[in-house]
Amino acid sequence: MLQVDMAEGENEMRWDGLCSRDSSTRETALENIRQIILRKTEYLRSVKETPHRPSDGLSNAVSLDGLNKLLAHLLMLSKRCPFKDVREKTEFILKSVQELGIRIPRPLGHGPSRFIPEKEILQVGSEDAQMHALFADSFAALGRLDNITLVMVFHPQYLESFLKTQHYLLQMDGPLPLHYRHYIGIMAAARHQCSYLVNLHVNDFLHVGGDPKWLNGLENAPQKLQNLGELNKVLAHRPWLITKEHIEGLLKAEEHSWSLAELVHAVVLLTHYHSLASFTFGCGISPEIHCDGGHTFRPPSVSNYCICDITNGNHNVDEMQVNSAGNVSVSDSFFEVEALMEKMKQLQECRDEEEASQEEMASRFEIEKRESMFVFSPDDEEVTPARDVSRHFEDTSYGYKDFSRHGMHVPTFRVQDYCWEDHGYSLVNRLYPDVGQLIDEKFHIAYNLTYNTMAMHKDVDTSMLRRAIWNYIHCMFGIRYDDYDYGEINQLLDRSFKVYIKTIVCTPEKVTKRMYDSFWRQFKHSEKVHVNLLLIEARMQAELLYALRAITRYMT
Repeated sequence: MLQVDMAEGENEMRWDGLCSRDSSTRETALENIRQIILRKTEYLRSVKETPHRPSDGLSNAVSLDGLNKLLAHLLMLSKRCPFKDVREKTEFILKSVQELGIRIPRPLGHGPSRFIPEKEILQVGSEDAQMHALFADSFAALGRLDNITLVMVFHPQYLESFLKTQHYLLQMDGPLPLHYRHYIGIMAAARHQCSYLVNLHVNDFLHVGGDPKWLNGLENAPQKLQNLGELNKVLAHRPWLITKEHIEGLLKAEEHSWSLAELVHAVVLLTHYHSLASFTFGCGISPEIHCDGGHTFRPPSVSNYCICDITNGNHNVDEMQVNSAGNVSVSDSFFEVEALMEKMKQLQECRDEEEASQEEMASRFEIEKRESMFVFSPDDEEVTPARDVSRHFEDTSYGYKDFSRHGMHVPTFRVQDYCWEDHGYSLVNRLYPDVGQLIDEKFHIAYNLTYNTMAMHKDVDTSMLRRAIWNYIHCMFGIRYDDYDYGEINQLLDRSFKVYIKTIVCTPEKVTKRMYDSFWRQFKHSEKVHVNLLLIEARMQAELLYALRAITRYMT
């Protein structure tokens, strides 16, 4: 957010000058910020030091709360701004405040991800020129360099495509007004109780002039957005149930109707944020430094982990168990990699020798689809959504789980009849120009991304493994490729990996560090992040296929 809403007298604060590539513009903005902060600090200090001075306790509390928000924002800039002068000056301002006797915040947690050691993630300030340009673009667009970006940076080619697409969806010309776009992002992220994304977009929604009343609950938003709730729900959890009737209900709602172009924009945003919630949980993304849970004003204590880690089963005891288990089974995990390499080799040889009949291929797909319904984590429990997140959507009990446990059938969607390349892409591009192209590029980069490595091995063709992961996700959604032998999935993906995939794609709010650690134990964190990119893009494409097919059926 580039400008902060503040209490009385705080509206002079401007952050947007810090996003400029011109150092003198940044310097002017920093000096303005320094003066405002020190003025507020001096006022609060004078109140504290004058015991007999009549004062309004409520007003002082509001002033301190306002200052604390500004200090948290400064802390974020001192750690995350790509411009060195801003990092250094904001740190200096914080120290000046501290010297005046006001407590300043410190970051909570250990870097952008709870799953990946901070030392393995690129530190802001140590990036090369090309990456710095990407960071500067991202910072200029959003006024922040978020933790998702800092984890995706393992794969710069993908990150560039992702940021370009997201920028277009949220900020460039399009059918929907800006505040609607952020509100739809909130609705989508809330389906998976993703408070990280909800908090970011609540700030962005307010920054672009959104009505704060809408944030009290979906029932306070316009009827047009409320009507989108059903599509959001079905798309997030059971997209195969979407019909042309869902589409018709939105397009023919009298004064609350959506246009076709608006609906395509909304569908792309919903699928983008459902998938991004999967990435957020799948990579253990930490709260942003300036948001709730990302900083504290308390001094450091002996206890080193935060409450969010305890509730997610990610606290120190678990880490010790994982580490000690890892030490004992280093050889086991080494052999896992060797066994996987050997299976890939054998499957390639079998492919070369014989090809299964169409009937056999169809049968293998149905078996894999049926089995995927019963892949669940042993500690699979209901997660009750927090009120601050659940108010952004309706029917909190609706999810993936109830459908699968009741033995309901997922119909088969044949890619040969309706696919992204031949149908979805052109429909999106026609109704929302250029976006089809951007999404298509992002799909291709995620699917084809390879460094020809697997754990400690180099010069490896990983295409078979990448295809198995992508097709397994689509199989869970009932999507079938006639030319793929689904027998390969069981050969290449072991149970712990399937549990992780299924959880991230269907119920990401239930992912734990234990799940992340337990699959592909010899693989690098960058490879596990790559897996997450495959998962979120395959999921997004699956949701888009069902929604766009329904729109096509409505149009014909």
